[in-house]
Amino acid sequence: MRGESALLKTSQTRPLDSIHLLLNSDVEYQNINFSQSFDQALIDDGYGYHIYQLKQPLQPGDSLSLTFEAAYSPTGFTNTGSNTDIVENGTFFNHFYFPMIGYNDIFELRDVDIRKKYGLEERKRFPSIDDTVAVYNTLIAQDADWIDFEATVSTTPDQIAIVPGYLQKEWEENGRKYFHYKMDSKMLKFYSIVSARYKVEKDVWKAPDGRDINLEIYYHGPHTYNIDRMMDAMKKSLAYFTENFSPYQHQQVRILEFPRYASFAQSFANTIPYSEEVGFIADVDEDDVDYPFYITAHELAHQWWAHQVIGGNVQGFQFLSETMSQYGALMVMEKEFGPENIKKYLKYEMNQYLRGRTAERVEELPALLSENQLYIHYNKGSVIMYALKDYIGEDSLNAALRRYIDAVAFQEAPYTTTKEWLSYVQEVTPDSLKYILTDMFETITLFDNKVTEATYEKLDDDTYKVAFKVEANKLRDDGHGEETEIRINDYIDIGIFGREKVDGKWKDIPLYFQKHKIDKKEMEFEFTVNSQPREVGIDPYNKLIDRKPDDNTKRVTRKTE
Repeated sequence: MRGESALLKTSQTRPLDSIHLLLNSDVEYQNINFSQSFDQALIDDGYGYHIYQLKQPLQPGDSLSLTFEAAYSPTGFTNTGSNTDIVENGTFFNHFYFPMIGYNDIFELRDVDIRKKYGLEERKRFPSIDDTVAVYNTLIAQDADWIDFEATVSTTPDQIAIVPGYLQKEWEENGRKYFHYKMDSKMLKFYSIVSARYKVEKDVWKAPDGRDINLEIYYHGPHTYNIDRMMDAMKKSLAYFTENFSPYQHQQVRILEFPRYASFAQSFANTIPYSEEVGFIADVDEDDVDYPFYITAHELAHQWWAHQVIGGNVQGFQFLSETMSQYGALMVMEKEFGPENIKKYLKYEMNQYLRGRTAERVEELPALLSENQLYIHYNKGSVIMYALKDYIGEDSLNAALRRYIDAVAFQEAPYTTTKEWLSYVQEVTPDSLKYILTDMFETITLFDNKVTEATYEKLDDDTYKVAFKVEANKLRDDGHGEETEIRINDYIDIGIFGREKVDGKWKDIPLYFQKHKIDKKEMEFEFTVNSQPREVGIDPYNKLIDRKPDDNTKRVTRKTE
């Protein structure tokens, strides 16, 4: 990295007399300069913290340029934790290799025991959702809001280098290949640089407004296994999100394979680096969740939930980015594979949430206040958003989300919060169901639902009378494991299921399925169905947060006299 530069513009309301830089300790920086005179006030190379005193304070709204040179040159091998971002084929690193402007508290010690060891006071994981100062920043970047982005990158002649934006020019010079990219609109200060020996699969998706959205997948030559399903997922995700949320803001989507040193995908503006392990070489069994399809849909959803709607750096930030992207991906999955196939995915998410909360060391928080707690904003978030859609209807929920996006997309500071998100959802939720918003999003509400008995008898007209008993309990958790039982008065799914062969495979089919008001701890049900029942259930699809989801259903036995 040579001669890198950035234009810095102050948003302060008073003169700025010094600039703080936080530098990556793995990178060697040289020739750090500003476009006006300055003195070095502090150089702490151990922690990568530099302070530069400006001889002439920067006035509100003024700007200056920062230039620097940087090099990453690893020597030998470490015992553990080798850096695998920059490699011979498949480099992928992000903006954290470049200087960050200002003090950034995300690098403060967070471990409770380590802070105690050094006599430091307990640190809050996140600013309060009501913090009127913190909402002027986002978690993505505390040193910038929406930026203009342009970059020229070079690599070896046999590779393609890619950053967000649109390719303006490519050329070879002095044994290197160069690529010039420029973004045509404002974007977050959140970008990646990728380079590898790629093959490219291309296609086009026609947007409702008539635009051609170019779709490109950059992949390692032999890894063709999931290219078609990833391309299909891009098209179907763009279609759903554009119809239900808002227009797609770019003219292109690119997926870029990187090596399996890491196993995730990440969404930058119009650019999605994607590990070979979770997508390109995944072996998806037809009975499993199609996770390359799902991950593609999730990452594309981030082009709306993060790259259009970005929350303030307060509690609940990840709900607006990760939970909402989980919801978008689930809806695309449901359209593709059918509601009956979502059950196994929701059960997985439920189990991950229940397992995750047992390892909580500080405090479990309600979904709308999640503080970088993955088991909440990913796992619980999936379950409760799918349940919300089920209770108030997909059309109603998406209408609220469209209005919300229209109000806050690409906004300047102060940024939105989950409280504002909830206000739009409340508008479309009937009064009789508003309790679910409290249960799912504002509190930690748990259920113990189970079927205790279930029998059937065949009637003379070849129908079947099914009788079963259920138990239902509802509890609230204070975040520290203290649970209080509360009165149950909820609408909960009651279902009876049979089996039939579809395409040579046995599948469960609903013979009866409807929400019932559950207002007692023990209740009995009796229904007549037209086919032989196999199983009955209360909340059989695990839409509610149940501490023991496996006992929600029970096999029925033939009634004996």
